[in-house]
Amino acid sequence: MTETEKTILGAAVRMFTRYGVKRTSMGDLAQEAGVSRQTLYNTYKNKDDVLRALIRFHTRNALSEIEAELGGIDHLGGQLDIVFDRMVLGGFDLVREMPNAQDLIDGFNAAGQEEMTASAEEFRLVIQRLLSPHRKALANAGLDLSDLSDFVQRSAKSAGSVARDRDHLVRLLQTLRNLCLAATGQSR
Repeated sequence: MTETEKTILGAAVRMFTRYGVKRTSMGDLAQEAGVSRQTLYNTYKNKDDVLRALIRFHTRNALSEIEAELGGIDHLGGQLDIVFDRMVLGGFDLVREMPNAQDLIDGFNAAGQEEMTASAEEFRLVIQRLLSPHRKALANAGLDLSDLSDFVQRSAKSAGSVARDRDHLVRLLQTLRNLCLAATGQSR
């Protein structure tokens, strides 16, 4: 990612957080980023492109953070805690702080469905990799590794949408974590 792209995405986060996606124009983004409108349009065709790029950027950063932290953790529970923190809790906290959170969510849903699907698959693959050493125990419990990783990823993300508050979300994620540990025969 170029410095210009990073600058524009940083400006987009600030503007979308402050004013919402609908009320932010491409001109507003250019001004906030300190680039010309032509540079902005040469980099991103429209706000939908910016939103898709934000999803990719967030996904890459979260996956990099997960990989950096997983190296020192060999217990499945701790590994899942890291994944859930980066995949769900970080975004939940960010959205809760935004005055125009629903506008941003709606913008992501409309513009970035394909990117969000690709992002979900990347997180699912990380979860599958973490569960794969326990493939035999999962099979003995009647669970398919791919199906379980899909279920865990979708359940964790869904928990972020339905949780009453952060404490409730943490409890939901801990329950999901503990179910994975039970299914693999691991202790807490």
